[in-house]
Amino acid sequence: MITDTHTHLYSEQFDEDRESVMERAKKIGVSRFFIPAIDSSYMDRMLDLEKNYSNSIFLMMGLHPTSVKENYKEELNFVKKWIDKRNFYAIGEIGIDLYWDKDFLKQQQDAFRIQIQWAKEKKLPIVIHCRNAFDEVFEILEEEKSDSLYGIFHCFTGTFEQAQQAISYNMKLGIGGVATFKNGKIDKFLKQIDLKNIVLETDAPYLAPTPYRGKRNESSYITNVIDKLVDIYDISFQEITEITTQNSKDVFGV
Repeated sequence: MITDTHTHLYSEQFDEDRESVMERAKKIGVSRFFIPAIDSSYMDRMLDLEKNYSNSIFLMMGLHPTSVKENYKEELNFVKKWIDKRNFYAIGEIGIDLYWDKDFLKQQQDAFRIQIQWAKEKKLPIVIHCRNAFDEVFEILEEEKSDSLYGIFHCFTGTFEQAQQAISYNMKLGIGGVATFKNGKIDKFLKQIDLKNIVLETDAPYLAPTPYRGKRNESSYITNVIDKLVDIYDISFQEITEITTQNSKDVFGV
């Protein structure tokens, strides 16, 4: 059993061949797909995906930091309405992104903090998006840290020291295609990170691993990530999948 802890299967990029994408993933052993939210505009697509693949799709709910704009409080109200209405497996993806736009930093910080507090109230994990914002994300995690705060640091791209800090806040590291990049850097220190702190992800359709870099990513390519971890940790493919899937169960409770 392989678990893709982060994939946007509702993306428009899969509209022409979503069924084939799912079949390819299941053929190589991916049986669990955890689906992060972006904003209210994708909700119908997420629900349709869950309806069509109910045995393997697990939805999250949250407001992505790049969707934090002038109307972010309205979007947060939408998130709150849904997490009060039905079951989700995490609050995510949430966080801070200063790569595309720094104009809404205060609003992103506010949205991140509020959603962390909701996660603690609901006893749910969080899934963190962090881009060019490690200091800002860690500042809020330091404020909010507690035994009830846990989750995944999605698409981890930081240093060894930042990895240790993320783990100290009860976060697993989401490892995907970046680990296979020549300039990805994290492969240089990953062996120093205990596998109990790692989960697998693709972030499909984004961040396809080598040799597909620059093309549309999909969940079946997760085997390229596993192969890289086999080289790094010098253990079997099966051991990687068993440990990381158990880690995902520990986070999501399913």
